[in-house]
Formats: sequence, C-alpha cells, structure tokens
Amino acid sequence: MTTKSIAILAAALFAAASLLTSAPAAAAAREIKITGNDQMQYSVKRIEAKPGESLKVVLTAVSSMPKAEMAHNFILLKKGANPDAFVMAGAMARNTEYVPAAKKDQILASTTLAGGGETVEVTFDAPAEPGEYVYLCSFPGHYAAGMKGLLVVK
Repeated sequence: MTTKSIAILAAALFAAASLLTSAPAAAAAREIKITGNDQMQYSVKRIEAKPGESLKVVLTAVSSMPKAEMAHNFILLKKGANPDAFVMAGAMARNTEYVPAAKKDQILASTTLAGGGETVEVTFDAPAEPGEYVYLCSFPGHYAAGMKGLLVVK
C-alpha cells in the first residue's frame, strides 16, 4: 500500500467515525417499574405519557405461590378494545399464556407471564393519538379482581 493510499484510507475512516459519533442518540425509554402481587393488583394504576413517547414497562411478580396458580402479565390494549371480552377469551387460552390468538390484533404492547420473583419487560412507543388506553393482567380472574390500569396519553 502506498503512502497516498494509506492517507486516503485514514481520511475515509476518520470521516466515517465522525458521522457515527455526531449522529444523535435515540432517546432512552422512560422506565416504569410495576409489581404484581398475590392480591391481584398492580402497584401502578395510571401511567401518563406524551404521544409517541418511548416507554419501558418492567413488571415484577411478587408471590410465594407456584407460577401455575399465580402469575402476572402486562397487556396494553388498543383504544376502543373491549377488555371484558379480551379477558373472557383469554381465560380459555392457557397454551398461549392467556392471550387469545383471535384478539392479538387488539394489543399494543405485552409481556409474557411472570411467576413469583420473575421480572418481564416490554418497550414500546405510546400511541400517537391522545386518550386513555387500558392495560391489564390476563391471568384468569385477575382483571375482575382489579388488576388493571390506564395509560393516559396527553
């Protein structure tokens, strides 16, 4: 390699490195920590967000019961989805962690089930349309016991 080739290569590498370091970093998602307990309740019942804001929901299950008897998830439904119909269909969907395949199109974001001591998470962008969006736990009986909340986009 000639000195001229080395100089051109070095200049090209420097230019590429400059472009990579000057690119703005993507904003980190705002983290929302939630626990779910044996009383079938979320510790956070309301989340406020700006349209399009990046959110990371971290759900930890606090339970001494076996996972098959007590587990929690976080499912954010689209605006206008019927949560009662969703959880009714979900109660029959044990093989898909109580998420009904026929209603997956109603989900904006979701986690898998977490048993006692386990943590699951999901990162998503808040909807662009302002309004109230229901989130819930689809494990049988949990929504009816009050394991739900609202994502308020404004």
